[in-house]
Amino acid sequence: MPLHFFNTYSRHPEEFQLRDAKNRKIDIYTCGPTVYSRAHVGNFRAYIFEDLLQRHLEARGFKIHRVMNITDVDDKTIRGAREAKVPLQKFTQQFKDAFFEDAEKLRIKRADDYPAATDQRYIEKMISMISALIAKGLAYQADDKSVYFRINKFPNYGKLAHFDLTELRSTGRVKHDEYDKEHIGDFALWKAWDEEDGDVKWDSPWGPGRPGWHIECSAMATALLGDQIDIHCGGVDNIFPHHEAEIAQSEGVTGKQFVRMWLHCAHLLVDGQKMSKSLGNFYTIPDVLAKGYTGREIRYALIRVNYRTQLNFTWDGMKEARESLGRIDDWLQRLREVAGDKKDNPKIDIQLGHEFEEALDDDLNISAALGFLFETIRDTNRAMDQNKLDAKTAVAWLNSWNRINKVLDFESDGAELPKEVAKLAEARAQARLAKDFRKSDELRDKLNALGWEARDTKDGQKITRRAGA
Repeated sequence: MPLHFFNTYSRHPEEFQLRDAKNRKIDIYTCGPTVYSRAHVGNFRAYIFEDLLQRHLEARGFKIHRVMNITDVDDKTIRGAREAKVPLQKFTQQFKDAFFEDAEKLRIKRADDYPAATDQRYIEKMISMISALIAKGLAYQADDKSVYFRINKFPNYGKLAHFDLTELRSTGRVKHDEYDKEHIGDFALWKAWDEEDGDVKWDSPWGPGRPGWHIECSAMATALLGDQIDIHCGGVDNIFPHHEAEIAQSEGVTGKQFVRMWLHCAHLLVDGQKMSKSLGNFYTIPDVLAKGYTGREIRYALIRVNYRTQLNFTWDGMKEARESLGRIDDWLQRLREVAGDKKDNPKIDIQLGHEFEEALDDDLNISAALGFLFETIRDTNRAMDQNKLDAKTAVAWLNSWNRINKVLDFESDGAELPKEVAKLAEARAQARLAKDFRKSDELRDKLNALGWEARDTKDGQKITRRAGA
């Protein structure tokens, strides 16, 4: 089945066409974190969608080169460093480290490259691109010494966001030094240094200053992936002005189509409202982990709805994620018991479950894919209840699950128990080894009170979430 994605640029589903069909190679650029604070669950909803995209394409046999940028210089990072009274690099490093820590908890595959905007090679690329835009008359230096892009000189400006240039109006929040621009919509390519920037500055042909946010991504993307990119992803909030500006800058320099397909992820709501610290519904990954949930449970909760549909994050939804993963865990355990000593037999190659991949071929329709998975779980459980599922078929479904799980990464690895639960589980295991069954029962009751169940097996014990917990 051909791959189809909804292209934001055309506002239509389109069949994905390989640019490099011989090598089956796909270049993907994804907008990463701006490291002025810890990324929140809304940010990670987008990062998990991009992870699902990469995993599915790889499962379909494509070679992926994915770049995710790190924005470590902009107004917010400079202001944060100034308020913290530390150098910019020291200020942003803590949030870079936090991002990778959280991404690992959510089992997000690492990109091939994580370019940082402050890297000198990308600063040089930015300066080179800005110089080219000035030479073509697409950019100019204003009286405030900053360099701006002339949106009136780029005919396609506005086509990604689908608006007319005449609709642009001042928001009333324009800095006074931007009134020197030729057009209210002209955006900064290079910001002239001022006292608030402190020691954050680079030399340029236009004087000391720093790059604008938009040119950073154009420079990093083209430096690592070339003049043309197959897929560019991000949140819907990036469409305008950020991605609109990326197109103008990149195509203004190269004269080539910058991106062949744009994919944008819808906003995440919390309890039906926009996430906000003032509303008390602003959550980071550590905030959710502190509630006793695991990284794979958060991953499930954030991945279960198609990326173009608004996702409502709730604690009931987290409980549902826990229950759903518990159903998968129990199903796999039953299949392995039925498969017996055949469970690791590679010669059993019955092909099952391709409806899962076919659903994802259709604009990553994860709802349909998960619907197929749980329908399969229901039907095979019924067959096992009636002793109508043979070992060979059980192995075939286990093999199918291995293929599906490379995309989902849902299977428990036994290493994600909350610390308190893991501590009780270890103490119970030691009590059973010492044949102190009274203590073992006491610890089992404590686990139950926390919503976990200890099941004794021939290899020790298995700790799982209690149904409904």
